[in-house]
Amino acid sequence: MRAPQGALALPAWVFLLGFFVAPVALVVWYSFGYKPGMFGTHANDVLSLDRYGEALSGTFIRTFWNTLRIAVVGTLVCLVVALPFAYWLAVKVPARWRGLVLALVMVPFWTNFLVRTLGWQIALSPQGPFSTAWQALGGDPFEVLYTRGAVQLGVVYNYLPLMLLPLYVALERTSHALREASRDLGAGRWRTFVDVTLPLAFPGIASGSLLVFVPLMGDYVTATVLGGAKGNMVGQLVAGQFQSAQNWALGSAMAVVLILFTGGTVLLTALGVLAVRRVRRARRHVEVVL
Repeated sequence: MRAPQGALALPAWVFLLGFFVAPVALVVWYSFGYKPGMFGTHANDVLSLDRYGEALSGTFIRTFWNTLRIAVVGTLVCLVVALPFAYWLAVKVPARWRGLVLALVMVPFWTNFLVRTLGWQIALSPQGPFSTAWQALGGDPFEVLYTRGAVQLGVVYNYLPLMLLPLYVALERTSHALREASRDLGAGRWRTFVDVTLPLAFPGIASGSLLVFVPLMGDYVTATVLGGAKGNMVGQLVAGQFQSAQNWALGSAMAVVLILFTGGTVLLTALGVLAVRRVRRARRHVEVVL
């Protein structure tokens, strides 16, 4: 007896429904409620959209733009750092050594996220090793910790492997014969990389950018540990409503707004990329016709 079509995907669907759809639906439900009193966390006997009005306050909007700036810059920096390394690893490194190099890249992921971030807190402190070495050379103590720059450094460090792995997979699958054919037709290394390798690696670039940007928008550990008040991000506001203020309704509304804003940003970026790709294809078609 043959199994029904799609039976192999049933465990994945159960996991998705139980650990993603249901929790998000619960957050959306809480966002329509209110905080019943000083010692209550939420109540949904009276439903309204008032919490969304509170969530879209000036403080939230300013914090969101700060978070968006950190996320966009962090994603771009991860891409700029990871792309040449992934190309070197996929194309230049002999096949027998790639597994070892890739394992070394993944070593930081074997350590807890919070522990890695606390390590940077120690390293960037005025009494840390970097500051001590700089003072030994006659410089002033570092004033990097609890700044936006420290948060930016921390998110790049924490999320860089999520950009590197999809890029490596995409570049490793590109055909060496296509690059050789491009060079045989007169294209230099840079032209080959831009016109051949980069378009073939675009799925890895898109996947890596999503893997970095989406969780980075909700990150609050890095901002809390390395940024303090100056590194404030939306994730801190949401966590504060659940943990400190005990206002689960407002925290849920902030979380829903963050999800919608993040999804909208990703959608607009995807539409922009598709438009650019269509323009490039149209130009190439015109060049071929001429």
